Amino acid sequence: MLNDWLENGWLKLQQTSKDEINTLLKKVNRDIQDSEKDVISNDRQLSIAYSACLTLASIPLRIMGYRIPEGGNEHYRTIESLRLTIPILNDTVILLHALKKKRHQVNYDSSGIVSDKEVDEAIETAIDL
Repeated sequence: MLNDWLENGWLKLQQTSKDEINTLLKKVNRDIQDSEKDVISNDRQLSIAYSACLTLASIPLRIMGYRIPEGGNEHYRTIESLRLTIPILNDTVILLHALKKKRHQVNYDSSGIVSDKEVDEAIETAIDL
């Protein structure tokens, strides 16, 4: 199935290294820790937790030697790629898309719209991934 994505231009080949994967994992750990700091707004906490989720979703692709090209719905495709790279529940993919939408709202359209429950759910999802 990833070959179909490659043929459609939704992926490109790009080798990775152990150092790159370790750097991505360090970024995830930093993002999870930062998202748990309640001295920042719920909006930012959710945005940071979502960043950790997105990075985690990209790691299986990177390990397999692929990358989502820029300008090609990167966030959507990165989340959807989880269905092809690791065993994941459909509910998790749906939740990640909901986090993507909420993160977009707080980064571009609104302020103060994220609840404590949504923050907790975003952090929990990052930790679970």
